[in-house]
Amino acid sequence: MPRPLAAIALALLCALPLAPAQAQAQAQDHSAAEIAAIKQAVFGSPDLPAMGNAQGDAVLVEFSDYNCGFCRKNAPQVAALLESDPGLKLVVHEIPIFGEGSRFAAMAALAAQAQGKYPEFHRALMAMHGKAEQASVLRVAREVGLDVARLQRDMQAPEITQRIERSLELADEIGLVGTPSFIAGDRAVFGYLSKAELAELVAEARAAK
Repeated sequence: MPRPLAAIALALLCALPLAPAQAQAQAQDHSAAEIAAIKQAVFGSPDLPAMGNAQGDAVLVEFSDYNCGFCRKNAPQVAALLESDPGLKLVVHEIPIFGEGSRFAAMAALAAQAQGKYPEFHRALMAMHGKAEQASVLRVAREVGLDVARLQRDMQAPEITQRIERSLELADEIGLVGTPSFIAGDRAVFGYLSKAELAELVAEARAAK
């Protein structure tokens, strides 16, 4: 049975556009366990790709697509933040919303985890020129040293599709409107963010602990 998405979003995220009284009333319709499960799926699912400090004191979550122009533009800002903040963990949700090329790229990126090369492949896909599609994605895979034959086999594993579908469902459940979307603590922000703006988002999450 479908969840009332707006209510769950309000229970989880402070940044959505309803008055506090409305948010509180809708949040009460959902159990603490349900909200905790959604937060765990967003921030801490063990099969999600992650970069930075796995044991960090703050987590930044990004929902992205390799054919999203603003995701590509934001990638250097995210990388710079990770480099400057040794206590930060970045969790990535692959949500391919720009067609079959995006889905192929997302599947390949997740499959690259099995070869321990997700971070390199992710960065290379975000930095590539032209559209992410089968030929270009496999070319980038070879450039970063992936075993392409193994990658293509691993892409067919059912859990790859399951991870993508779950991330897409989560994006709907918490009311995200597109890519890139960033979440830290109880705030979600859609669109391009500078390194300073990302750092501010993370600092707010740390301060709220």
